Amino acid sequence: MARHLGHMLRTAVFALAFCSLALPALAAGVVRDPDIERALKEIAKPLITAAGLSPAQIKVLVVDDPNLNAFVVDSRHILIHSGLILKTKRAEELQAVIAHEVAHIANGHLSRRLTNLGTANTAARFGLLLALAVGAATGHPEAAAGVAIGTGSSATRVFLKHTRAEESSADQAALRYMAMRGIDPTAMADVLEYFRGQEVLSEYRQDPYVRTHPLSRDRIRAVEGYAAAYKDRAQENPAANYWFLRAQGKLSAFTRSPGWTLNRVRNDNSELGLMRQAIAYHRSSDKAKALTAINRLLAMKPGDPYYLELKGQIQLESRDFGGAANSYGAAANAAPSEPLILAGYGRALVAIGRHGEALGVLERARARDGTDPRMLRDLAVAYAKTGNNGMASLVTAERYAVLGNLKTAAIHAERAVGLLPRGSRGWNRAQDVLSAARAAGIERG
Repeated sequence: MARHLGHMLRTAVFALAFCSLALPALAAGVVRDPDIERALKEIAKPLITAAGLSPAQIKVLVVDDPNLNAFVVDSRHILIHSGLILKTKRAEELQAVIAHEVAHIANGHLSRRLTNLGTANTAARFGLLLALAVGAATGHPEAAAGVAIGTGSSATRVFLKHTRAEESSADQAALRYMAMRGIDPTAMADVLEYFRGQEVLSEYRQDPYVRTHPLSRDRIRAVEGYAAAYKDRAQENPAANYWFLRAQGKLSAFTRSPGWTLNRVRNDNSELGLMRQAIAYHRSSDKAKALTAINRLLAMKPGDPYYLELKGQIQLESRDFGGAANSYGAAANAAPSEPLILAGYGRALVAIGRHGEALGVLERARARDGTDPRMLRDLAVAYAKTGNNGMASLVTAERYAVLGNLKTAAIHAERAVGLLPRGSRGWNRAQDVLSAARAAGIERG
């Protein structure tokens, strides 16, 4: 599991609302893990289809933040704080959260605001809107890597904040989606109970959810009424519960202390118990016990690409680079279209010096998800090691652009422009980075 932390972004993306934004460098980032993302995809899929949308077009991502919040920044991304995933008690509660955010997308609540933002497309090209939203959702402007003009975090939160009318329509739509797919609608009322009474607290003490999703007694009563009307359509769904427990268990094992996890699963020989043991022992630097647990897990679930990926991560971070390449290679063979697994495989190949092979694997990963900064770093290394300094500079520029550091991105893009053939695909991509930098008011050096 990887955490990618944002950097300072000074941009005119939301020019009508504010001049620049401070994206916290330390407070929070996006957690990228193929197993967790697959689990969330499975949980969200029935709700996305119920809304008439395509599951292939919407990704559910986790923000590394213990506060409770969930939000959308565009029509393609739903972001949920890790704290909210760990807080929910059953799959239906997490599905209620996702259904509500899907409803905001389906009802066009945010897209109408985006139409007024002149440089939104340029920003989205590098994932900057996503980075901005993550920074705004943390509520920790003091952690910013520079001084913003104005109150950027507050301004972004205003942009993301829904009206009471939008919340009501999203609730109603979400409950319909849940009823259509046989998901217990009372779970939505249970989620709102987590926040009951918070509107009377000072903003500093509120969970971010309350600041972006206004609550009221009328809203809670309406949800309870709709839930009561639809509850007879609820059906058991063991698959959703399995994926929920798998995502929550892995997230918990990586974010809570190893001792806390082992106190609960040390003697648990179930599939998810062994997964959590492997992670906890790995985080305790006990490689032998971590490998014992993961090997027992793979004996139980042979060929599972996500458990193979976890074994590769354990080996790579324990500096068993050859073993990691073998495990990641097996995972990539089992899931050849999973970009995060391909990225891990490429990382392991770089570590053992197979740079030419790594280049091909990492380019496959980039083609499927070009917003993974760690993958872009490894891809730049592979290009440099194979003697293509122009492409190494280009990919480095794109990595800094994704992270929101457009000033440094422009420096590397200028270098790429000077090294790559004029008019080539790479040269044009470097020009895209420079265009994004100019849109943010950064002059070419």
